[in-house]
This record gives sequence, structure tokens and C-alpha cells, in this order.
Amino acid sequence: MFNLSRTDPEVFRALKAEIERQTGQLEMIASENFVSEAVMEAEGSVFMNKYAEGYPGKRYYGGCVNMDTVEELAISRLNRLFRSEYANVQPHSGSQANMAVYFSALKPGDTILSMNLAHGGHLSHGSPVSFSGRLFNIVHYGVSRETETIDYDQVADLARKHKPKLIISGASSYPRTIDFAAFRSISSEVGALHMTDMAHIAGLVAAGCHPSPIPHADFVTSTTHKTLRGPRGGFILSDTKYGKMINSQIFPGIQGGPLMNIIASKAVAFKEALGDDFRAYQQQVVTNTRILAETLTSNGFRLVSGGSDNHLVLVDLSGKNLTGAEAEHVLEQAGITVNKNSIPFDTQPPTVTSGVRIGTPAVTTRGLKEKEMEEIGGHIAELLTAPRDAGLISRVQGRIREICREFPLYGDRLRRYEECSVSTGG
Repeated sequence: MFNLSRTDPEVFRALKAEIERQTGQLEMIASENFVSEAVMEAEGSVFMNKYAEGYPGKRYYGGCVNMDTVEELAISRLNRLFRSEYANVQPHSGSQANMAVYFSALKPGDTILSMNLAHGGHLSHGSPVSFSGRLFNIVHYGVSRETETIDYDQVADLARKHKPKLIISGASSYPRTIDFAAFRSISSEVGALHMTDMAHIAGLVAAGCHPSPIPHADFVTSTTHKTLRGPRGGFILSDTKYGKMINSQIFPGIQGGPLMNIIASKAVAFKEALGDDFRAYQQQVVTNTRILAETLTSNGFRLVSGGSDNHLVLVDLSGKNLTGAEAEHVLEQAGITVNKNSIPFDTQPPTVTSGVRIGTPAVTTRGLKEKEMEEIGGHIAELLTAPRDAGLISRVQGRIREICREFPLYGDRLRRYEECSVSTGG
């Protein structure tokens, strides 16, 4: 980082401040994680200099032999990881992976049946502010008011009534196991295609900690970060028969040149995910979430659906005289980063919310286990019970810093940034 520190001290200082934030706070946003240094090295490599429009062996530019190598590695490793037939690793994001599937399988105006954003779905599944909601006719299913889990009878009834061309399973804030076989059965009954967006649970699926959608879905999309612990990007899995159609929708349909440095770092992350350590990590993520859920419940907090089967909990604050936005703020003051989140049947607007979403992937990457999760759950309960107690906030902040020192992240990298600061007087 010596070159950056000399060339652009302002950007370098922002970068250094960000690594200090990440290393000095507990990251508990359910959609965030920490990549390995090997993944970062691949992403920050000379692969970023190369245009490689097209696909391996069929590029529109010369000089792509090494680009073909890393993309073929990423594809083969991804297919091995999820036992899939076909993979496209070029999507820049999960939303663009979804867009490519929609454009492959649908025409504008066709009907999609998907989970309501307010009940745990995703913007790209048909929110009116998203391209998906603007281009397609969207019908939403949700969760039962009684159980706060997916109402599969409602899904079936809506499918029979509206005859969607595509049914989407998958969510962004749903703490329970998703029954992909049930979605397949409903889709088959009404003649619809079935797409699973497993962005949040991809790592759990890869490690066998959540049932796989691969046998039940025509298309599977995902991000490569979150529980999968790779760079920020996306991918698509399907049967081989859909491959040519999907490829053409990614390029030239919605994207130009692929980001080859990102694809190289995806390949590294997929190799890491094939290891035994990754399976043990995902098992610990689930265990840590269970301990966190039990601790919050024992301290008087109600969790949406009563608990969690995966990597996140959704805390209902409607009975605590506290909004999600206020909870997010007080926890961040103490060094715990979460995000405000709507709960099913929420009466607060999305900018305020009645809940917070808390996840364990990033803290588990740091090495925290059951003992630490119980302690952190206790601190979260304390802070949300007395959110205006400045002394409590300061005390917890001090303890969080101690935990971060006990479980360091990117220690050598932070030391190198310090050395750059000294050498440049910054």
C-alpha cells in the first residue's frame, strides 16, 4: 500500500479507517463476511486490466488464455461445490444474476410469484422500486401471521389463481429452513418454472447445513459473498439445457466485459469452500446463531418465528418501545454492527422498522464460538433494554474492543497500513 499512500493519501486514509473499523468492531450484519487474504490478493491483481468479453474459448478479444484458465477453474469448482451441471460465474451481483434468469425465462409483463419483501424477500424479487417490479407482473406470498414461517398453502393457492410463469423461493431475512421440494411441487402443478435465490444461505447449502435447491429448481442464483465468504459478485446454476440461453442473457444481454479479477477471486473462494475447514465453519455459524437466539430469548426478546435454523435472527422490538433504527444506532455506538429490518406485518416504515437483523457469519470467521456468542447476546440484550445509558454503552464498547483483540482480523495487513502511515507522515 506504499504506492497508494503516496499517490492518494485521502483514499489511503479512508481505507485505513475502514480496516480499523472492521477489525475493531463486531460485524453482525447477516449479509456481510470477511474474505481471506488470498481472495483479496486475487481481486487486487493484474486480472483487472484485461477485457474478456465472451466465454472461455469464445472471446471477442485476444490475449485471453489466462482469463480462460481462471474462469474455467471457477466454473468447474462451483459445479463441484453444488453438484450442478451448468454454471455462469460472470454476474456482477446477485440482482444481475436474477435479471439474467428473468430475461431468459420470461417476457415483460409475465407473472412472477415471489416472497413479499416485507416478509423477508428481496428487492429484486419484484419490489416496485426494482427493475423486477417495473417489468413484470408480481404476485407476492408471505408468512403465516401465527407461525411467521412461509405459508405453503398460500403459495399453492396463489399459484393456482394467478398461473405465474416463474415461482421464486429464497429470501434475505428469513430465519428458517426453506422447503424447496414444496416449491417444486407447486411449480410443477401449475406449469411454472422454479427459481431459487440462495444468496443468503449458499455457504450453508455448500456445507450441507441447509437442504440444497439444486434437485428442485430450474435455476439457482446467488451472490458469492455472504455465507459463501467470497468477493462481492454473483453466479447462476442450472441444467445444461438452459446454459446457452443464460449465457447470452449475461453477455451480451445485460453485461459487457466480465470482471476477471473478481472471477479469479471467486475461483479462490470456491476452492476454499470445497475444504473440510469450510464445512466446520458453516456448522459453527449455525451453532453460533442458535446460541445467540437462545440468549436473546432468555433475556426477554421475541424473535420472529421463535428462533433460527440458519445464520440469522430477526428480533422484534415492537414491544420494547424501541425502533429498529434506534437499535441499530445504539449497537453501533457500542461496536456491534447490525441493520434495522422490517418484521412481518410491520407497522413502521422501512426507514424506521420494528426489528433488527443479526447474523453470525462474520464473527464466526473471526473465530468466535458458543462462549463468546452467549456473552455478546447478553450485551445486545443489555444495550437494547437500556439504549440511553451512556455508561453502559461505554462499558460494552470497551469489552467489544477486548473481544476484537482476542480474535484479531487481518492483523498483518493492519500493521502494514500503520507502516505506510509512518513512512508518509499520515
